[in-house]
Amino acid sequence: MSSQSISEIETESPPLFNYLKQEIPLEDIRDYASPRRIKAIDFVKGFAIVFIILAHTASGWLDPDSYYLYGLMFALLDILGPSLFVFLSALSVIFSIKRKEGIVHPKIIRNRVFTRGVVMIIIGMITNILVIEGGEVKVAIYGWNIITFIGASQIFSYYILKIRKSWRIIIGLVIILLSPWLRALMYFGNKDGNILGIILHYIITSPTPHLTLLPWISISFISTIFGEYIYEAMNKGTKDAYIGLFRIFSVWGIIFIIIGIFAFFPDGANLAIWEPGWTLETPASIVGGTAEYPHLINWAYANQQDFFYIPGMPNFLIRGTSANMFYNQGAALLIISIFFYFIDIKNKSNNLTNMLIYFGKVSLSLFLIHFIFIPLFFNQFNVTFFLIISLSYIGFLGIFMYIWMEYGKGVGSPEYLMVQLGRIGQKSGEAVKKTTKKMYAKIKKREKVKKMEDFMKKLSKNGENE
Repeated sequence: MSSQSISEIETESPPLFNYLKQEIPLEDIRDYASPRRIKAIDFVKGFAIVFIILAHTASGWLDPDSYYLYGLMFALLDILGPSLFVFLSALSVIFSIKRKEGIVHPKIIRNRVFTRGVVMIIIGMITNILVIEGGEVKVAIYGWNIITFIGASQIFSYYILKIRKSWRIIIGLVIILLSPWLRALMYFGNKDGNILGIILHYIITSPTPHLTLLPWISISFISTIFGEYIYEAMNKGTKDAYIGLFRIFSVWGIIFIIIGIFAFFPDGANLAIWEPGWTLETPASIVGGTAEYPHLINWAYANQQDFFYIPGMPNFLIRGTSANMFYNQGAALLIISIFFYFIDIKNKSNNLTNMLIYFGKVSLSLFLIHFIFIPLFFNQFNVTFFLIISLSYIGFLGIFMYIWMEYGKGVGSPEYLMVQLGRIGQKSGEAVKKTTKKMYAKIKKREKVKKMEDFMKKLSKNGENE
């Protein structure tokens, strides 16, 4: 780009620093990834973030005698936590893209999605610096946790939206079915010292394999399909469109849950062996054990009591297996459909629903700040005191976020940073668009000048001939 072009752009738009100093409307901060007109999405996101906070506080605050309940409840209620939150976050990027299509230049949309995605990945990497797992402190700058995966999925979703729906569902299903086998190959390659296996295992599984790239990227392929259904119904805004959306979500939710529990899936170690989703697994029966599937540790926790013995953990409850991906996404669709029916179709509302809707709008901030006070207590509360303390803690976080957003204008919050970075992307996109227009205008001007010069030469030649 020439210096002339740069100067022309700067005279037509405010400098970037002044541009970022402009006040951000509070509604933009609360709704930066919200469908706005469909309240159930924010409600379920708030619902999910509450269970995530409960799970994280339980892992730190429950005393040893009550810890078996953490293992049991975490395994059974995982559908209400990270998997649901990730599914909803993958849906949300559709709204931010679709709302701008045809109104904003495509490069501006792309820049906004990329800047938000990259910042979330960076934030996720920072939270990986110090990780406590099973009473052990781990340091792993790179790793697939919730925030890192959400950031990556937003970038992936931008490109996945360009693929036809039929191809998206095929690619998503292939990823779900083949991922355990591919991860097993990488695991054995990593153990054997194979360079390619080590690199692929590090990139795709990572040192903290909670939401690994495979098979979790399948969520982006499948959720974008349902995200487009939501957007279409939202634009129509009719009761019939909403009822149709409810039926799509509920029917497919039930189908996915049934597939996850009762269908047969290829074994990770041998593609020739297919097992049903209800197959009981232990760390010894699955490739990599708890190193590859950390969620299996809940089986060990659940057996830390003298009342009964659990012989294994159902495959569909082990996070990251093929059966679990169907089960979790089916549960997410069904949960969304249920609350969508009551909140958006039946218009049911009370203080609890309004609170959770607000939590959903500031869920990113809640997720990051809730870690701050967990180190205050370790292994100190039985179940009764834990419920009292943890629910009070969630209430405190809600009040804290309300004061930060309503009185502090959300300045410095993760949502605020997302909006600011999106504006940087928009600003750079506008600059690209303006520069393109100017270059095109200059070319057209030169063409006109050239034609005029040719015409004058032709006239002069005709005059000389005469």
